[in-house]
Amino acid sequence: MSNITKGEVTQDHASGILDAAGMKSRNFRFPYDAVGHLCLAIDAFVIIASSVLGCSIYQAVSSNTVNNFEAFVGAGTIGASLYIWMSHAAGFYEFTTIVAARRNYRDIFNRWITVGLLLTLLAFLFKVGAIFSRGSIVSFILLALVLLLISRWLAANILNGAVADGLVEGRRVVLVGSHEELAALNFASLLRDYGLTEVDRVALPNQKLSALQLNGPELSALDRAIKAARSKAADEIVLALSWSDSRRFDLIRDRMRSSPLPVQLLPDRIVRNLAANPSFVLKPSLSIEIQRGPLSRFEQFLKRGLDVVAAFIGLVLVAPPMLVIALIVKIDSPGPILFRQQRNGFNAKQFTIFKFRTMTVIEDGDNVVQATRFDQRITRVGRILRQSSLDELPQLFNVLRGDMSLVGPRPHALLHDSQYSELLSDYAFRHHVKPGITGWAQVNGFRGETSRVEQMRRRVDFDLWYINNWSLIFDIKILLSTCFEVVRARNAH
Repeated sequence: MSNITKGEVTQDHASGILDAAGMKSRNFRFPYDAVGHLCLAIDAFVIIASSVLGCSIYQAVSSNTVNNFEAFVGAGTIGASLYIWMSHAAGFYEFTTIVAARRNYRDIFNRWITVGLLLTLLAFLFKVGAIFSRGSIVSFILLALVLLLISRWLAANILNGAVADGLVEGRRVVLVGSHEELAALNFASLLRDYGLTEVDRVALPNQKLSALQLNGPELSALDRAIKAARSKAADEIVLALSWSDSRRFDLIRDRMRSSPLPVQLLPDRIVRNLAANPSFVLKPSLSIEIQRGPLSRFEQFLKRGLDVVAAFIGLVLVAPPMLVIALIVKIDSPGPILFRQQRNGFNAKQFTIFKFRTMTVIEDGDNVVQATRFDQRITRVGRILRQSSLDELPQLFNVLRGDMSLVGPRPHALLHDSQYSELLSDYAFRHHVKPGITGWAQVNGFRGETSRVEQMRRRVDFDLWYINNWSLIFDIKILLSTCFEVVRARNAH
């Protein structure tokens, strides 16, 4: 880390992180969160198989016959359910527990013997001695114990090797912190202890803070971290800071609010050293989530499902009118049928928005002038399209592509985004979700021109309320309300 100065992370350093873990040459990496589920499934299989094999082998040796196969499967299933329930409740299938195999053997022994005693008691209470002799039960319990110990030993060794070879991938994160804290964190420890895969890291400059704000180099470093998270499709931003430096932490946390990604704070070196004591076990939950995403993954799945289904049905229904509109636009005035312009989407990632062309000019970048009520640049057909919002129909393709949602804050031209971000402190929060064809602000009458800052402030207030109160029913309500709002055609020009 000595070659990182003033919060800069060079491309060579970022590549080195990936090369050290063998990440570049791998086409597939096993998800960190799936490891525990896989080990759970293996334990269940081992116990059921041990029941069938142990009881069958004992029967074959003692009586030269094997029967009651279904009963052996049932006993194994009951044993597996009890063992997994006890183990899961104790955190036995967490990644950090699995890789520490030596600390698991006593727990495996104690839990499985307890399950064995419970199975013996059940056999006695239900009087199934004719099916399960004492020898069968003992064979089952001993075989399962041996195989559980062996399977956990193999799992730990295979998993540690997979981590070293870069075959396991956790949540993709950009790591931000002080030189001292970053130097104490490596790729393997981040993955083992916290389930994180580092895609980039940014070191904050070792400079003293002013009393009230971050200085220029620190702001620049944090902005680079946010851009790196955006460009490398990170799932989170992770802070590695001294827990005693509360003033710096508060200022950095405020700056991170401009990103929609979850932000968590790792334990610092002092806390990790305490947890390294054999009397303690460091759990991933020791990290602190200081900012969560506005929507959970399940909520994102629901919203995306509504977008895809509704946008596909919408395109099927409006395809004939869209063809007619395209022909009329082409006949009415010279120029392309579709208007294309760069906009900021989720996490301020740029995309190309589609509309039917309604003006005689196509502006983009730093040369964009908002349309006004009596704007001479608007064509005859364009004025009708804008008032009826039919010019927005091609954005259904943006929804299917994943750039937009049916419902969300309306995306503005890049120049206007830049201007309003400087005037309104909460403006950037609009990028915490995907932009929408319609939104809560639009159905409340805030459409069209925003010639005054106060108009944009009110629009942002409605957008933020939508983000903080999202639900699937709320999206459906806004879609239905949009139909009535379009009929009234308020503020649209």
